[in-house]
Amino acid sequence: MELQLKRPICFFDLEATGTSVTKDRIVEISILKIFPNGNKESRTWLVNPQVEISAEVIAIHGITNEKVANEPTFNELAHRILDMIKDADLAGYNSNRYDIPLLVEEFLRAGIDFDMGKRVAVDIQNIFHKKEQRTLSAAYKFYCGKDLENAHSAEADTEATYEILKSQLDRYDDLNNDMEFLADFSNRFKAADFAGFIIYDENGIECFSFGKYKGQSVEQVLERDPGYFGWVQKADFPLYTKKVLTAIKLRKIQL
Repeated sequence: MELQLKRPICFFDLEATGTSVTKDRIVEISILKIFPNGNKESRTWLVNPQVEISAEVIAIHGITNEKVANEPTFNELAHRILDMIKDADLAGYNSNRYDIPLLVEEFLRAGIDFDMGKRVAVDIQNIFHKKEQRTLSAAYKFYCGKDLENAHSAEADTEATYEILKSQLDRYDDLNNDMEFLADFSNRFKAADFAGFIIYDENGIECFSFGKYKGQSVEQVLERDPGYFGWVQKADFPLYTKKVLTAIKLRKIQL
């Protein structure tokens, strides 16, 4: 089944120096852009992370320090990447918890305030886990009947993710071919930040999802314990989470 799109959607995958959104850096990004008329555009970049890639990580994705030594940094690529995705929804495999937060962190470090407010994010892994409980390679085999060659290559993973979503739409009658529906279905919870440290409760109020104030209103916590704001700002949280927390704090002051 082909996707019914109101605007372009970019399937993308990242390979990085590790799994920490705050500490690790992108070493490869692949983007497959699908337009409402069915046209496609794809780009893959190797990225110099400016930090050492460990042997353990190299063993997973095969991208060595030597391979990226003369490649552009993310700062140098940031505006080219932004130009490709700025008018599009986003989709990926485990992208809500990893790829989107990491990409946004890199944009913020490059001085670009990337906004998700006018777009949706479809996480194909979450659809898969709600329906079948498998990994990406197993999902590709299950839905598409093919073995995933070159797994952990950003380009191969991106192409596979796009094919899986189309197959999911063919298989499940209750999945609407609509990106807003799929974004809502593939989100496990509605978060104010990309990493899910600040989430909305059933009344649409921002609450902490972690720590001693888990489940409590952010505004009320900051009013009772002003020092908690400073602790979060100094701790190892994503830059975007800190930005959202600052916006909530300023909103309260301005009221």
